[in-house]
Formats: sequence, C-alpha cells, structure tokens
Amino acid sequence: MTRTQKQDEHTEESSEKQSGRGAGSAVQSVDRAVSVLEILARLGEAGVTEIAEELDVHKSTAFRLLGVLENRGLVAQAKDRGKYYLGAAVLRLAGAAAVRLDISQEGVPVCRELADELGETVNIAVLDDDAAVNIMQARGTASVTAQNWLGRRTPLHATSSGKVLLAHMPPTLREGLLARTLPRFTERTITGTTVLRAELEAVIEQGYGVTIEELELGLAAVAAPIRAHDGKVIGAISVSGPVYRLNSDRLPELAKRTVAAGADLSRRMGYGF
Repeated sequence: MTRTQKQDEHTEESSEKQSGRGAGSAVQSVDRAVSVLEILARLGEAGVTEIAEELDVHKSTAFRLLGVLENRGLVAQAKDRGKYYLGAAVLRLAGAAAVRLDISQEGVPVCRELADELGETVNIAVLDDDAAVNIMQARGTASVTAQNWLGRRTPLHATSSGKVLLAHMPPTLREGLLARTLPRFTERTITGTTVLRAELEAVIEQGYGVTIEELELGLAAVAAPIRAHDGKVIGAISVSGPVYRLNSDRLPELAKRTVAAGADLSRRMGYGF
C-alpha cells in the first residue's frame, strides 16, 4: 500500500468515526427531545430547571432542546411564568395518528376477549346521523340465536349503545334529536323526553347505559363509551343477550366488565396518553 493510499484510508476512517459520533449525538438529542415531551405530558408544565433535572443535563442543554421544540410548535411557553407546556403541533400529530387508528380493527381483540369471557354477544357501534350503527361484532359461547347486528342502524333512544352516544353528544345536537317524535318499539321503550334526559344523565354519572326490552322483547344490553385521544366519545361497546341471562343480579358485573373493555379500547385509540 502506498503512502497516499494509507493517508486516504486514515482520512476515511477518521471521517467514519466523526460521522458515528455525530449520529450518536443526534440520536441522543432526539431521545432527549422525546423525553421533554413526555415530561411535559406528565407534569402539565415545567421550567427549564425542572426539565434539566429530569433529564440530568445542564440547563443550557435543556434550554436548547426547548428552543428547537418551541420553534416547531411542539412546546409553547407561558411568558408570564417562564413555564413550558405542550404546543398545538402535538395535537395535530395526535389527531393525524388517531385518524389512522381504525376503531373496528382495534376493537377486534377487545370484543373477542369480552365475548369469550362473558359468553354473550359484543358489539361496537358508532354514530350514524340520528342512529347507532354496529360496525363490529363478536359472539360468545352462550349466544344461541343467529341474529346478526353487524351493519344494523339502531335507534339511539332504545339501545344501550345509542344512549351512550346520545348522552355524550354536544347539547345542541342532542336536544335537536330529542325534539323529534321518538318511536315506540315495546311497552318499555322510553319515548318521553323528560324521562329520557334523566336516563342520559344517569349514563354520564355511572359511565354506562342499560336497556331492558326497550328495542325488542326478551333482549337486554349494557354499553360503555369508547373515547378518542382527545376524550371525545367516538363509539360504544355493548354486551347484549336474553333478559333471563342479563338479569338484575348479573347486570352490575356485566356493566363493570363492559366499562373496563371500553376503557381498554379507548387506550388503544390513544386516550390517556
């Protein structure tokens, strides 16, 4: 190997080492920047000193990280307090990610697990104008009927999922729907707006909705909300079956499990992160 070749090789090795150190530094900076976002998500707001202590870095390093994140809109600063908090760009990123999280796809394992555990039919419903439409269904071992709720539009006031969706609607939209004539399906269907409003308030308070023979004779159901990353209710998960199995003795435990499943699916949709 000639002297020139050795010099070229040495230069190349030095360049690779410098490049490696640069890449490592860049990765570390990215890791720290993500940590800053996680700290602010946990604390709500924090100053440079607090963030530096959390990261175990010098204040100048924390200040530079915050500066970059602020320039990109990922953090913002309360000028009067010198505290930093998550910026609007985080919401845009979260919204874009949430759009890609398909509720029916994310709901498959949750529905199947709940159906296997309880032995009953489990559905996921979403709002479709003035009705609830079932977009996912899983059957439990105790389900002996061949009734298929998938794709069916069901009335909001006479189904457990519908009550959940109705209860969490913006007030103006909800009142517009309640102003309409509510059709009766059985003797137990709630058609009076005063009684229905009280029922919807109970849904909010207890965290779930119940129907007993309000849509069909012999059918009972319990439903809980599914939330998106921003806390908005985007669907409902329900357990339904014959009244002789979903009786008053069993409904509280079914409600507890349905609420837990709704919370699990909400986490999968980004809620709580």
